[in-house]
Amino acid sequence: MVIKQMTAAEVSKKVIDKSDLFILDVRNESDFNDWKIEGQNFKFLNIPYFDLLDGVEADQIPANEEILVVCAKEGSSVMVAEMLSEAGLDVSYLKGGMKAWSEHLEPMKIGELTNGGAIYQFVRLGKGCLSYMVVSNGEAAVIDSTRMIDVYLDFADGIGVDITHVLDTHLHADHISGGRRIAERTNASYWLPPKDAAEVTFEYQPLESGKVIRIGHTAIDIQALYSPGHTIGSTSFVIDQKYLLSGDILFIDSIGRPDLAGLAEDWVGDLRETLYTRYKELPDELIVLPSHFMIIDELNEDGSVAKKLGALFADNHGLNIADETEFRELVTGNLPPQPNAYQEIRETNMGKIEPNDEKQREMEIGPNRCAVR
Repeated sequence: MVIKQMTAAEVSKKVIDKSDLFILDVRNESDFNDWKIEGQNFKFLNIPYFDLLDGVEADQIPANEEILVVCAKEGSSVMVAEMLSEAGLDVSYLKGGMKAWSEHLEPMKIGELTNGGAIYQFVRLGKGCLSYMVVSNGEAAVIDSTRMIDVYLDFADGIGVDITHVLDTHLHADHISGGRRIAERTNASYWLPPKDAAEVTFEYQPLESGKVIRIGHTAIDIQALYSPGHTIGSTSFVIDQKYLLSGDILFIDSIGRPDLAGLAEDWVGDLRETLYTRYKELPDELIVLPSHFMIIDELNEDGSVAKKLGALFADNHGLNIADETEFRELVTGNLPPQPNAYQEIRETNMGKIEPNDEKQREMEIGPNRCAVR
């Protein structure tokens, strides 16, 4: 019997299209509760694989819905899918399991630049990560890339541009950056905020406030705006006077957490200064492009994550707390659990350790936890 499979790309399309899907997740209950595939019209049932060895009770699974069986790596879901298919149900398994879901990137065009060129967003639905490519006159800059670097290299090749600059808005603690490896493969300049790079073991170009990095031969400037709070070196970028890449400082529905170096009480003041003073001085019409999203509701109709700064100042609760003491209490009192293996991820991004590919996958497994809840 040939069992149908569904790829992470196909699941991503269902998320973006708001399609119906019934997901039978056969991982352990704790893993399911920690992190699962999310979709606005998805239904879920979690039954651990070992509880299904004697078969699946017919009344637990809908007979008239498309069913996707999900496990960590694929193997268990194949066997459960076989059982359900033999029972006459329309069922597929997720190819590569949750590991494949965590690594899939969905590229989409955000908009045109003034003098030619475009900006693209790469949406990592399974992890809530967002990365970017700015393209102008045959050159490109990649910002906040993931470790799946072939996606960016292949995309640049497909649209006929050379990657000349790679930037990270800050030293990431929730996912492994591919920035240094992209720079090595393309001979691009790799830029980091120097205050976040005190312990890195490699050479980099310092990103500092007022720094302008030109992409192509047109007036497409990436202007660095020092914006501490998530990390001490966090740096935002204003691109083409249209887009604000906010890193992990400001999200669509929340604000960045200041504690991933264990300094929440020290950095919460920087976070407020960035959001309530530095960002407040920027034009309301700037389109905010964050480096993460927290919940599926933050996606626009086309699957992108973007919103004007003025709208965020109107709607985002984290930007509307007048009392500083209340702000401090909200931020430090509503911190989610630390990202999985975040210390090891930081050390990897510093170049201090070099885990193999499988270890890197394990380190990143789990949801995005960069925001205040």
